[in-house]
Amino acid sequence: MAVVLVAAGPAALPAAAHSEERANAVLSCVGINSIAFSPGLTFLTKPTRITGRGDYRCASTDPSVTTAKSVIKGEGENSCLLSRSVTEEHITWNTGERSTVVYDVGIVPQPAGEAVVLVAGKVTSGRFAGRRVASPGVQLTADPLKCAGGGVKVIGGPSALVFS
Repeated sequence: MAVVLVAAGPAALPAAAHSEERANAVLSCVGINSIAFSPGLTFLTKPTRITGRGDYRCASTDPSVTTAKSVIKGEGENSCLLSRSVTEEHITWNTGERSTVVYDVGIVPQPAGEAVVLVAGKVTSGRFAGRRVASPGVQLTADPLKCAGGGVKVIGGPSALVFS
């Protein structure tokens, strides 16, 4: 019997052990986000709705996770200089599984509409539920002078998801 277990290797582990191993996988993803603001950001702080999309490539100790796409939604008090928002990221993994991340901590200085982002939150549902997530990134606008005029409506650039 011992020879069979050794030959079987990980397949002999109970299903619960595989599930726990997947849930605790080391996981980080890098990609690009595009974020839209309505109304557009100006130098005046005002209530703003946030929508966006993300596209990521992932490295993980769980080889089944290789890519992710996301939809970003939120709202709060925002301007070209500062962001105070509650934001959710709804992630769909290449496996078809989903995760919802609620970002409850954020440092988003936005000098002239150029966002240097470090937000952190928690996976509230789906795959990786309960895990913390940090999402650093830099989203740029092609025309920061819009802060003084009609407003910055879209920013985009590199971003990451780091799970702990």
